[in-house]
Amino acid sequence: MKILVVEDDTSIAQAIATVLAQQQRCLVDIAADGQEGWELATAFSYDLILLDVMLPKIDGMSLCRQLRQKGDQIPILILTAKDSSTDKVIGLDAGADDYVVKPFDFPELVARVRALLRRGASTLPPVLQWGDLRLDPSSCEVTYEHQVLHLTPKEYALLELFLRDARHTFSRSTIVDRLWNLEDPPQEDTVKSYIKSLRQKLKTAGAPSDFIETVYGLGYRLNPLLQDSHPEPTASDLDEMQQEILSAVVKFREVFTAGMSDRLAVLAQAVEALCSGTLSHQLRSQAIREAHKLAGALGSFGFAEASQLAQEIESLLEDKTDNNFTHCLRLCQLLKELEGQTKQNPDKLIMGKLFTS
Repeated sequence: MKILVVEDDTSIAQAIATVLAQQQRCLVDIAADGQEGWELATAFSYDLILLDVMLPKIDGMSLCRQLRQKGDQIPILILTAKDSSTDKVIGLDAGADDYVVKPFDFPELVARVRALLRRGASTLPPVLQWGDLRLDPSSCEVTYEHQVLHLTPKEYALLELFLRDARHTFSRSTIVDRLWNLEDPPQEDTVKSYIKSLRQKLKTAGAPSDFIETVYGLGYRLNPLLQDSHPEPTASDLDEMQQEILSAVVKFREVFTAGMSDRLAVLAQAVEALCSGTLSHQLRSQAIREAHKLAGALGSFGFAEASQLAQEIESLLEDKTDNNFTHCLRLCQLLKELEGQTKQNPDKLIMGKLFTS
């Protein structure tokens, strides 16, 4: 599976990409602005797009509309710090399939992604099966006749690609496009090596040597003679999954906090200019954007109180009552509290249980 994350907050984007790669064994491309998101979405085939609303160049809502006007029916999950019903309606009317509000719970985000991926391939069972081969996307476990196959991430992705479109013949170039990102495209002979390795592991587990067929001149596919349409559900190890998500998010929380001072400096500059009556439209917009991004990221990375403070700062900056003394005093107080909160240890990561969706 291949997912595009369009998010200009690097720490959040990388945390999402790492968690999805670990939990869904999928390939993730990241676009830092709406224009880059449009270029990638129209140039490559993705199974899902995670799309932030407040983006440079092309905002998320406009990008969503452009993709739908183009006729692209790829599932789109909107990410935003706006929680009003009006914003949700705008997002859904723009063509989004689902809506997640920042700060979000990472396990819930994974579950929502999984639900949309299944919706995008609604004919597929939750557990993918072909003959005696079973692949459980929720636990990333692969078995053949109940024997566990120990696959590399790329072997797993290759097998999942075959199982999710089992009647399709995939050329080597198509496999490269679906399973590698832009930074590390391999030679097509690399695909041949992975096919060989995957066949060997299947054969060792007892599968026929032609479980993955070569269709000469076209590519590879699963042997249709081995199909079995009666999958059985398997259990997921949610505790282990939660721990993997936690480790990934903690890593990128450190990246996020390292760049906090620059963002707070923008807010401080805007508040000072507002209180002196010299706040420009450009600086106001930049500060609102930083407060908006902080509100979402702080909450997702465990700074719940700081997230609420950032939301209130964003709301006050959007208010055009520039010379109100009480207004300015409250902003200064909020900014001081925010600076203090971000220097403390996070409350805890938002880590609720995964939805069974």
